[in-house]
Amino acid sequence: MQQPIGASELIINPRGAVYHLDLRPEELADTIITVGDPDRVAHVSQYFDHIEHRSAHREFITHTGYIGTKRISVMSTGIGPDNIDIALNEVDALVNIDFETRCINEIKKSVSVIRLGTCGSLQGEVGVDQLVAGTHGLGVDNLLHFYQPNNNPEELAILAAFEQHTNIQAHHIKPYISSASAGLLKHFTEGYNHGITVTCPGFYGPQGRILRLPLKMPNLVDQMTSFRFGNHHIANFEMETSAIYGLCNLLGHQCLSINVIVANRVKKEFSKDGAKAIDHMIQKSLGIIASI
Repeated sequence: MQQPIGASELIINPRGAVYHLDLRPEELADTIITVGDPDRVAHVSQYFDHIEHRSAHREFITHTGYIGTKRISVMSTGIGPDNIDIALNEVDALVNIDFETRCINEIKKSVSVIRLGTCGSLQGEVGVDQLVAGTHGLGVDNLLHFYQPNNNPEELAILAAFEQHTNIQAHHIKPYISSASAGLLKHFTEGYNHGITVTCPGFYGPQGRILRLPLKMPNLVDQMTSFRFGNHHIANFEMETSAIYGLCNLLGHQCLSINVIVANRVKKEFSKDGAKAIDHMIQKSLGIIASI
């Protein structure tokens, strides 16, 4: 007989909601858009036909509503893989754990998680304000090393080639990789660049920025730009995708990360109107999401 999950492991608040997200199971849609910035939740949900639920706890803000007959939740996660660990484990708990018995449901449910974020381009021809749909999330953070890996041969081959190309393991970094869901990626083609998205555990040193501190791996950004494996290349980097892809694949959910380029790190350019570019990404992507 299955043992209930302890109160210290799955924290449920007095209103029956999971702790960090402050959501009850019925308050979450099967299609979930994640954004880093809490203010971007309202930016997305303004295009809903109506909103049926709003919640807010710490940096985790969620609006659930409809575009036509499509029920969608948009959720802010804050920045970084550590916040993704919280958000996606609690999303999975909401759909696959019975909060009354604290037992895992016998029949598992799969939801779709689509990130709408901002990023830096690692290819000169992928300019500012363009959109990228990540074919893979390649993490140079350490989140997925706390879970049992589950990679296919192509993923392992890409990873081995990346390690050889960058020699990143000599700096005590063990990268990992997970794929986007093909069933979602196929809808985002026209107007979307495709490539590997690298996820970094920070914005400055981990992404090759120098302010006052010297870098231990000063050539890493250039090595990412020049990396090729068959038809694969690294298009962009940011701070969430690999954690989303890794956890979704392990938990059995569908996933895709869409990002708008706000900085081209090869050409040293920054978007002149990032707000307009983000709005374009939201409206274009919502139209596709609502039709899936």
